[in-house]
Amino acid sequence: MRVLYFTLVIIFSDQITKLLIKGVDIPFLGIHHVGFPYGTSIPIFGDFLRLTYIENPGMAFGIDLGGKLFFSIFSIIASIGIVIYLYKVRKENLLFRISLSMILGGAVGNLIDRVFYGVIFGGKPLFYGSVVDFIDADFFNINFLGYHMSRWPVFNIADASVTCGVILMLFVHRKVVSEQNPSQRLAAVTDDGKIIPQEIPPASAQSNSTQS
Repeated sequence: MRVLYFTLVIIFSDQITKLLIKGVDIPFLGIHHVGFPYGTSIPIFGDFLRLTYIENPGMAFGIDLGGKLFFSIFSIIASIGIVIYLYKVRKENLLFRISLSMILGGAVGNLIDRVFYGVIFGGKPLFYGSVVDFIDADFFNINFLGYHMSRWPVFNIADASVTCGVILMLFVHRKVVSEQNPSQRLAAVTDDGKIIPQEIPPASAQSNSTQS
C-alpha cells in the first residue's frame, strides 16, 4: 500500500495550488493569501497555456451531468472502492497500482472541494462546494455538427491525475491480465521441420485429465 504515498502527494499538490488560486485566510496560523479574482486569465506560455480561475459544480473538466450531492456521494463510494481494490492487488503490477493511486488522488482532490469548499468559502452546506479549476490549455479546433471547441476545458491537477491514471491503466491492463492468467506455450516440431506452438492447459485441467 506504499503507492498511497503517491496519492497523498497528488492530493497535497492539488489542494495547495487551488488555495493559491482561490485564496485562503487562517488567522490563528497567521496565513492570509488573497488569491486571484474570479475569472482572472493570465498568459503563461502565450495563448497556448494560461492560468484561468473558474469554478464548476461537476466532475472533471467541467462536466456536469447531475447535481453536486450526486457527484460528492459518487466520489466517496468510488474512492472507498479504489482503496479496497488497491489492498487486494497490493502484490500485483506496480504500474497498475500507481495508475489506481493517481485516479484515487484526483478523485479525493476534487471531493475535498465539493464537500468542504462550500462551507469554508461560501456559507453553503456540506457537499455543495464547487471545484476550483485554473489550467487553461490550447486545443486543436473541432467543428462537428455545430459543436465548436478551440481550447481544452479548464482543469486542475486532480483532473489531470485522473486522466493520466486512466491512460496508464489502459497501457498496463493487458499485462496485468496476462500475469493473473498465465499461458505457457510449447513448440512441437513436425516431421517436415515445421514448428507448431502448443498451449499448456491450466494445472487444474491437467489433473482432471490425469484422473480420467
